[in-house]
Amino acid sequence: MTTVAPTAVLDRDGLDSLIRALVARGRTVIGPTVRDDAIVLAELTSAAQLPFGRGVELDAGRYRLVSRPDGAAFAHSAGPRSFKSWLRPQRERLWSADRSPEGGVVYTPERDEAPSYAFFGVRPCDLRAIALQDRVLTGGRHEDTGYARRRGRALLIAAECTEPGATCFCVSTGGGPAADAGFDLALTEVVDDAGHRFLVRVGSDEGAELLAAVPHRTADLVTEATALAAVDAARDRMGRALPPVDLRDLMGASLDADRWDDIAARCLTCGNCTMVCPTCFCVTTEEVTDLTGDHTERWQHWDSCFDLDFSRLHEGPVRFSTSSRYRQWLTHKLSTWHDQFGSSGCVGCGRCVTWCPPGIDITEEVAALAAEREATDGDGGAR
Repeated sequence: MTTVAPTAVLDRDGLDSLIRALVARGRTVIGPTVRDDAIVLAELTSAAQLPFGRGVELDAGRYRLVSRPDGAAFAHSAGPRSFKSWLRPQRERLWSADRSPEGGVVYTPERDEAPSYAFFGVRPCDLRAIALQDRVLTGGRHEDTGYARRRGRALLIAAECTEPGATCFCVSTGGGPAADAGFDLALTEVVDDAGHRFLVRVGSDEGAELLAAVPHRTADLVTEATALAAVDAARDRMGRALPPVDLRDLMGASLDADRWDDIAARCLTCGNCTMVCPTCFCVTTEEVTDLTGDHTERWQHWDSCFDLDFSRLHEGPVRFSTSSRYRQWLTHKLSTWHDQFGSSGCVGCGRCVTWCPPGIDITEEVAALAAEREATDGDGGAR
C-alpha cells in the first residue's frame, strides 16, 4: 500500500540532491539535457545538466532550441527520444547458440541483469506511453522478458507540463498536462516572484522514502495553488487537437478515402514517426553467425510498418504502396489498437508531427479524413 504523504517543495539545490541521491543508490538517471541543439534524454549525474533556461519552438517538421529568461528547467516539449529507448533498446541480443564438440547445439538465453534506471522529468504523455507499452509487452501471453526486467527496476519521476508546445495534442487523446498515475514522484515547476522551486507529490512508498532522504520543506498554499493553476492553464493551451469524433469508427470507415493518396504524395516512408513514437513497438529479429558456423546469435531490433519489407511474404510485400503503409500505421494507432489492447495507441505527444521531414500533421490528416467522410455521407455515400 502506498504511503500517503503531504506535498513538499524542493528548491534548485534540493533538486540536485534528489539526482545525487538516486546516483548514490546505484541508479542510472536518465533525463533531459541539451545536446546537438536539442533537448534530449541522456544520463544525468547532477541537476546542473538539466536544460535550465532553455525552451523549444515547434511546428510540423520544425524544431528550434530557444533561450528562456525565467531559467525554467522543464518548460519544453517532448524531445526526439522517449524512454522507450532504454526500456526496449533499439537493438538487443535475445540468445546465442554454440555447436558443442559432440555435435549438439547449446543455447544460452540472454539473462544479464537489468539496469536500475531512474527516469527523471517524465512528461505526462510519456507516463501514459510507458503504461501502454506495459500493456503491450507484459500484459499478454507472450511477455517481452527483457522489457519486463528493465521496467520492473525503473523508478519514474514525472515533470508536469506547464508549457505545451505547438505540436502537442494530449488533451484530445484523453490525457493532459497533469501526472495522474504511474509515477513515484511528480514535480511541478514554479518560477515567480517568490523564487524558483518544485512542488513534489508522492506516488509510491519508494518515492516517499527517496523524498525523505533529500532536503525539502512542506508545501505552502501559495506554491500549491500556483502549480495547480499553471498545469490547468496548460490544458487550455494545446497547440493542436484531434477532431472530436469517434476516431475508431472514423478510421475503420475511411479505408478507401482519397486523402490517403494525398498523404502518400508527401510521405517519404522514412519511418521517423515510428522511431520517435513512444508507443510504437514493432520489432524484427535476425540471426548472425561467425565465419566458422559454430556460433550464432539472435538479435531483436526496432522495425517500422513504413519499411517495404515489413509486410513481405513469399510473394512480396503485402503493403507495397506508400498510401497503404501510412494508412496501416495511422489506422492501427487510432483504431485497431483498441481491438488488441483496449485503448488508442496515441498519447498526443506530437513527436511524429515535429520530426516528420515534410511536416505531415496527423491531427490535420485525421480532420481531413473526417471532412471527407462527412462530405461523402452527405452525398448519400457517392464518391
